[in-house]
Amino acid sequence: MHLKNYDFDQIRKWDNANFVHPWEGMADIGNNNRTFSESADGIYVTTETGKRLIDGPGGMWCVQLGYGNGELADAMALQARSMAYFSPFNNATSVTARLAHEIAKRTPGDLDHVFFTTGGSTAVDTALRFVHFRNNVLGKPDKKMVISRQKAYHGSTFLAASVSGKERDKGWLDQAEDLAHILPGVNPALRGPEMSLDTFLDEKIADLENAIVNIGPDKVAAFIAEPIQASGGVIIAPEGYHRRCLEVCRKHGVLYISDEVVTGFGRLGHWFASEEVFDIVPDIITCAKGMTSGYSPMGACIISDRLISEISGPASKGATFSNGYTYSGHPVSAAVALKNIEIFERDGILQHVRAVSPLFQERLNGLSDLPIVSDTRGMGLVGCVECVADSKNGDALQMDRELGYRIDAHCQNLGLILRPLINMCVFSPPLIINEAQIDQMFDILEQGIKLATDDLARGG
Repeated sequence: MHLKNYDFDQIRKWDNANFVHPWEGMADIGNNNRTFSESADGIYVTTETGKRLIDGPGGMWCVQLGYGNGELADAMALQARSMAYFSPFNNATSVTARLAHEIAKRTPGDLDHVFFTTGGSTAVDTALRFVHFRNNVLGKPDKKMVISRQKAYHGSTFLAASVSGKERDKGWLDQAEDLAHILPGVNPALRGPEMSLDTFLDEKIADLENAIVNIGPDKVAAFIAEPIQASGGVIIAPEGYHRRCLEVCRKHGVLYISDEVVTGFGRLGHWFASEEVFDIVPDIITCAKGMTSGYSPMGACIISDRLISEISGPASKGATFSNGYTYSGHPVSAAVALKNIEIFERDGILQHVRAVSPLFQERLNGLSDLPIVSDTRGMGLVGCVECVADSKNGDALQMDRELGYRIDAHCQNLGLILRPLINMCVFSPPLIINEAQIDQMFDILEQGIKLATDDLARGG
């Protein structure tokens, strides 16, 4: 049925009555007035009213090659017609084996073993389960604690959520508190006014080492970190942080998991950011999102050959890694991921990201001159503009939420989708965005922030 024939009043009722959305606010369930995204092309999404919007967040950090890519759609359709599904528990299939090989060619060091999952949360869950499994096989059943950071986000499955550090996500759901230890945050903007960046960095490294020593190296299994804390607000630790954390982990026999669900597949201009940008070769990398440009669900947990070799063959004790999913290595997802890689290389997508990132960061940081902007931060084609309301006469959190809502509403009216995280405007546009579109995007954001500032001045 053509878009114009849909009864969106009825569809909105169905959406409210039947579709429970992620992060659903229970106070408003059944009474939401969400925008419907009904078609899309390139970096633009078209709503149910026909309004065309720049997709600032790139879906959910994932639409690397943009919308309406016929080659990706054709690859999916061809695979679906040829063979839509295989059981990864009993068989292999060439398209998935080829994808595993292509990913292994692009990972750092000896990370050559690719375990396919359904998305980022299940990739992280798999990594954590593998770490625990490995220690059981090695005769270290007490070595299970995983260290993470405040503001880190690693997923919404039970284990992945347990090692996430976004405090407002933890209020009403249980976590495996006996398996996770959350360290203080790494946002340099929040350090004391008298503290140098070098001193702050030293403090963060000491946080990690002290935790390992105090808990006991015989009990700490892994440290997990995003190269950039994406969902936490695009928080970038001081230069050298990840390399020094890896050194501490190596010193104490703790594995390092690099969660590249957001940074993998081009967001920072490289296949993976761990080695190319942050100078580390971790023990495990998790990825998802950009590996299919969001066209089909898929994730991966990529494991070092060394870790596999220590518990395989004669050293395996007959153990089975009893972890997996019905859709692990799904052939349609694998086909689109392979085509995604092919287009990246043919069209020079990684080089394009590196070429346009300076303008993206220049325009992002230029917004710091606006009165209500408290911080701008970013790297590659990811960024955050943090705003703050005057809360002297009210609840600070509620006023920040209201400010974020107003900026979002003004920007959408002007032609831009934001992903407001309370008072933070987060950006991760499709990697195909050009310089003129970057300028347009930030022009709209600037105007939206100014209009929200005027609202606050009027008290309206």
